[in-house]
Amino acid sequence: MADLEISGKFEVFDSPLELDPEDQKLLILAEKARNTAYAIYSEFLVGAAVLLDNGKIVCGNNQENAAYPSGMCAERVAIWAAISQNPDALIKKIFVSAKSVRHKVSEPVSPCGSCRQTIAEYEFRQKSPIAVYFTGETGKIIKAKALIDLLPFAFNNTLL
Repeated sequence: MADLEISGKFEVFDSPLELDPEDQKLLILAEKARNTAYAIYSEFLVGAAVLLDNGKIVCGNNQENAAYPSGMCAERVAIWAAISQNPDALIKKIFVSAKSVRHKVSEPVSPCGSCRQTIAEYEFRQKSPIAVYFTGETGKIIKAKALIDLLPFAFNNTLL
């Protein structure tokens, strides 16, 4: 038996002012999408903004449903809308922002496992990295240069 150690390298921004102007815009759009999420059960609002290589930005937010788990996360809403409307485009980056109606979210909130797998699908498909930025309502912003940094050993089509 051997041990395998996996580590990742992430960028951490203490403030949105440390982001470049394009990234500041994406964060603002993710926050706007977050603030209109349909999260009447969890009261946990999430917004996402996806930047495509054609320059288009597509946003999404979480959509809950009384017939749980029929709702959908912001990341998947944004990605599927982006690619369904722009099938030949590549995803360059995605910004995710979360807040709670019940308390202040000051820690970065990363994509859930299902969203990570969905982003991984497109990263493998397009054969280029997708930068993933995530944050709470306030506080630090974390950047993964590629989704695979958040999901080592991702299941993908090369395994089929």
